[in-house]
Amino acid sequence: MNALIFAAGLGTRLKPLTDNMPKALVRIEDKPLLQILIEKLIGIGVKEIVINVHHFASQIVEFVEANNSFGIDIKFSDETDMLLETGGGLKKAASLFSDDSPFLVHNVDILNDADLLSLYNRSGHTTMLVSERKTQRYLLFDDNNKLVGWTNISTGEVRSPYPDLDVSRCHRYAFSGVQVFNRELLPYMESWTGKFSIIDFYLSVCDKVDIFGYCDRDLHLLDVGKVDSLAQAVCFQREYANK
Repeated sequence: MNALIFAAGLGTRLKPLTDNMPKALVRIEDKPLLQILIEKLIGIGVKEIVINVHHFASQIVEFVEANNSFGIDIKFSDETDMLLETGGGLKKAASLFSDDSPFLVHNVDILNDADLLSLYNRSGHTTMLVSERKTQRYLLFDDNNKLVGWTNISTGEVRSPYPDLDVSRCHRYAFSGVQVFNRELLPYMESWTGKFSIIDFYLSVCDKVDIFGYCDRDLHLLDVGKVDSLAQAVCFQREYANK
């Protein structure tokens, strides 16, 4: 089982902490976010991890090497020349895995109590972990939980490859930053170059290949994106880390 950790972001919302370190190394009590996630992935049987790096990339590499790669195979997808966003970052990192199996993709700054092993094993298709969390931007799914579009409810904007999509009949869910990517989608990425969003890519191909959403209605999730969320993160880990 393989996993990709998105850790290349600038962490601007975590300033001033990220003035001198990457957000992946921001600590929640005694452990950096990156270590929390790596240990969680190892706990569900992940044997190979790719971490994309950009902001203070060398610090992440040195941290992993100082911990002997936590006893597994860890590689780095170097984006120091250009931050590739989620789609471009995934495309570049995909070539670094040693086999062609689907891989779990997880943002480094997302804490959650999801059953990641069940998510990985539930389908042979690309599957996004979604929730009923309130937001302004929702992914849209049909009755079979297949992705069909996206909407911003504050502006009324709708994006979909289906011109006659009836948004009122769709299920609206928020993306969690966690997904399982099936490599069957890679050929569709060939014309996509440089930096691009994985959501933009999914919306362009969801009428050609099945992309599913899995809604975990019991999901607890915290985006550790701002300095004032760090105290919440401590409480979150104490309550849900061992669930």
